[in-house]
Amino acid sequence: MPKPLLSFSLSLHWFLITCFLSQANAEPTQEDYYTMESIAIPENIVLEAGGIEQMPNGKVAVSTRRGDIFMVSNLLDDVQGNETFSLWARGLHEVLGLSYADGWLYVTQRPEITRIKDSDSDGRADVFETVSDEWGISGDYHEYAFGSKFDPDGNMWVVLCLTGSFGSKVPYRGWCVRVSKDGKMIPTASGIRSPGGIGLNAKGEAFYCDNQGPWNGTSSLKHLTAGSFQGHPGGFAWFELDKVKAHLGQKHEEPINGSRFHEEMDRLPHYRPPAILFPHGVVGNSASGIAPDVSKGNFGPFGGQLFVSDQTHSVVNRCFLEKVDGYYQGACFPFLKGFGSGNVPLLQASDGSLISGGTDRGWGARGGKRFALDRVVWNGKTPFEILEMRAKPDGFELEFTQKVNQAAVESIESYEIKTYTYVFQAKYGSPKVDETTPEIISVKMGKNEKTVRMKINGLQRGHIHELKLTGVLSKVESLPLLHDAAYYTLWKIPAI
Repeated sequence: MPKPLLSFSLSLHWFLITCFLSQANAEPTQEDYYTMESIAIPENIVLEAGGIEQMPNGKVAVSTRRGDIFMVSNLLDDVQGNETFSLWARGLHEVLGLSYADGWLYVTQRPEITRIKDSDSDGRADVFETVSDEWGISGDYHEYAFGSKFDPDGNMWVVLCLTGSFGSKVPYRGWCVRVSKDGKMIPTASGIRSPGGIGLNAKGEAFYCDNQGPWNGTSSLKHLTAGSFQGHPGGFAWFELDKVKAHLGQKHEEPINGSRFHEEMDRLPHYRPPAILFPHGVVGNSASGIAPDVSKGNFGPFGGQLFVSDQTHSVVNRCFLEKVDGYYQGACFPFLKGFGSGNVPLLQASDGSLISGGTDRGWGARGGKRFALDRVVWNGKTPFEILEMRAKPDGFELEFTQKVNQAAVESIESYEIKTYTYVFQAKYGSPKVDETTPEIISVKMGKNEKTVRMKINGLQRGHIHELKLTGVLSKVESLPLLHDAAYYTLWKIPAI
């Protein structure tokens, strides 16, 4: 009898060790680092979220495509399910932007920017004042208006969808305008097609997401600057307005149909190509809300980077940007998934958590719900990720969030790379074109063990460089990357 008991004891011992090792070496998942909280929405509320803003009292304002604004209490506390919703305003027209300033909630709705307050503190807004209504609406379903937070100069940036996908029936459709707190409207940039969201980076510079369609072969993240042309000539008729002439001068030259982004970049002095092209169907189909990581380390190691939602795929991607010769370019990385509906507005709250509002009506989304409100909280554990990807004259420099295994990271077999772009054309969308396969010459780990220098033969200006890093491992735990893909859009190859 003792011998079988000993055998059973040893077998159980090795079984437990095997289970432990199996768990210890299990591939990491998003849930190991970030907790997704689905906020319960009362049954009588249709929360097709279009805007999110945190109020000074800690409540979170959420606007809807149906024209309501709700105040959500207890959203940022540690007790999930403790949230309450109260109606704060009603009767607005498709609110797709909220920004609080100087005691007012500034609201970007389809026909105007309105500022609203609750003057008697009874929990309902009672003062509504038009700030600016200088753009037109024709009644076309497509004429959305997305508004940013206020920039450091006190201006809100507003991007105005075209009438449909191709033209502009009323003033400023297909344009970006800036609006000051006192209502001064400044025509700012032409070439807008169909925005899905707008936001400021950590420096206060304006970016917006345009969606696949005419003159937009794929969805993209675009940098807005005064006087720039963003790519779609459908709103050029409004260069005839006296106000546009006063601020921007004469009409820009039109792009050549069937060209390439970088070719038009060289030919058209006002054209500013997208900072990042999002590979269509790979990282998303409809780029939308934008939020900078200004959490000072309370949401992970991604300070200063941009989180960019995708409405169709119900995900949030992460974008690292660098400026080369005056133009922003950089890499997109997959980041968060599992949101309840089609992500549109995105806000990083004061505690560092990320709040996303979702809607799928008319647009469709993978999330599965008609609408949703989700909050993502970091648990303090750093995932093994590509932190940054920088262009070099002969390749790229990668920085990781943790030290890397030297043998794995310096093996060329750990990587795959290819490039492609899209046609710059008047037709709707584009297939991938001009595909190439660069050659990775060498990979060398840096002294800090977190950076690697890749030398590559065959960088392609104007292309997405799709890099897969399936063989890279962390040094301490030999973990694979949580996300092993990067997509770098290259406009300028650095001289040094």
